[in-house]
Amino acid sequence: MTTTNVTTSTNTAGASVLAGVVSGLNTSALVAAQIAAESGPKDALQKQVTADNTLLTALQALNTSYAALASQATADAATNAWNVYSTTSSDSSATATTTTDASAGTVSFSIDSVAAAQVNVTAPLHGSSAIPVFTIVGSTGTQVEIHPASGSVADIAAAINTSSAGVSAIAVASGQDATTGAALYRLQLTSSHTGASGAFSFFGGSSSDISAGTAPDLLAQPGAAVIQTASDAAVTLWAGTPAAQTVTSTGNTFSNLLPGVSVTVSKKSTTPVSLTIAQDTATITNAASSLVTAVDTLLHSIATSSAVSSSTDSSGNTTTAGGPFTGDSLIRNSAYALFNTIAQPKNGISPASIGINIHQDGAITFDAAKFQAALASNPSGTHALLQSISSAVAAQATGQSDPVSGALTSRVSSLNSDIRGLKSQVSAWTTELATRQTALESAFSAMETQLSALKTQSNWLSQQFPTTISSNGLN
Repeated sequence: MTTTNVTTSTNTAGASVLAGVVSGLNTSALVAAQIAAESGPKDALQKQVTADNTLLTALQALNTSYAALASQATADAATNAWNVYSTTSSDSSATATTTTDASAGTVSFSIDSVAAAQVNVTAPLHGSSAIPVFTIVGSTGTQVEIHPASGSVADIAAAINTSSAGVSAIAVASGQDATTGAALYRLQLTSSHTGASGAFSFFGGSSSDISAGTAPDLLAQPGAAVIQTASDAAVTLWAGTPAAQTVTSTGNTFSNLLPGVSVTVSKKSTTPVSLTIAQDTATITNAASSLVTAVDTLLHSIATSSAVSSSTDSSGNTTTAGGPFTGDSLIRNSAYALFNTIAQPKNGISPASIGINIHQDGAITFDAAKFQAALASNPSGTHALLQSISSAVAAQATGQSDPVSGALTSRVSSLNSDIRGLKSQVSAWTTELATRQTALESAFSAMETQLSALKTQSNWLSQQFPTTISSNGLN
């Protein structure tokens, strides 16, 4: 018997597939063509996924821009947000910072003293085998007993440092006892905060010993010393006049000297220091310019993503293509609303009066010189207009980007859901087409196997009955 060799390949399921050797058909090409013809719905779905992903990316970027604008405009819309002041001091011994509650003006004062923390050193001490008790008495009379772990000077310092007395201690070497040769130390004691309220006393003994009058004041003993006295910072307003007024502070910063102004002193000065508080024109101008630029940049990005572009292909034909926002009425309406927040008059006052200019192409620019002139001539009116514009911009930007209720936020969420659904359909089609391809390949394989068997049978019959088969045209 004569046999015919048949070439095989492997299909997507891993099964053997006959390659059309007997039939002469290109079965792989036929299967591929059929699968391509049936892949139309899947290809359409995949194309939609690609388009939706492009739109999603653009929407997410726009939402981020709206959120940043909302944050900026909300801050600008806060009460007194545009009341920004700078300070100038006639002497380096005094500096100041301001808040939005400040007012323009000039004030003079002398610096009578700066705040200081109490610092004392004890007379030389040496350790003892007995465990001593000490008491620190604060400026208000509060008593805190100190119980060290041992009689060593190091343990005494450690106990002071871990107590609630508000005093720190450090042991400083101070030679040796002339009689015993034992090491001597002084305790340097420092109040944890400046001001007269940080003053303290240090007694050798318990609270009961103090009450009994038997506890020695260790800071008044021979060999002890006052390094620095606790004192408040003090300044005198209108010194030398009947209106002279002294103001004190436990620290070197006076937060209540002037409304919205914190003054910090660094050294004593008998010569009056003049402090001037003035509107910070440069900072206000930069903030206004930044807001206008942010709105214009966002609107420009929307316009760019909405534009239709034209190009010429290799055949000379003109083709057009839109951006991700082309024809999107929701995006267009939100852009128009944002534009109006900065272009329309507020309480009958045009933004152009403070240097916010609208051009024929829709661009928004900022005229710093005109703005500063308006700020100088009418500070409160300029502040009010800026606050009104900022409030309108904040409301519109927040309406788009709010994490919970924002229109763009909701749209991004919805589109993400749609894309997941489309991908699920694409996956289902992929599985179905793979199954279909396997079925077609199996069918062709079965056909090739059958034809091969018939061919083998024909060849055998030809060998057995050559004359009969030949005369009947079977070979």
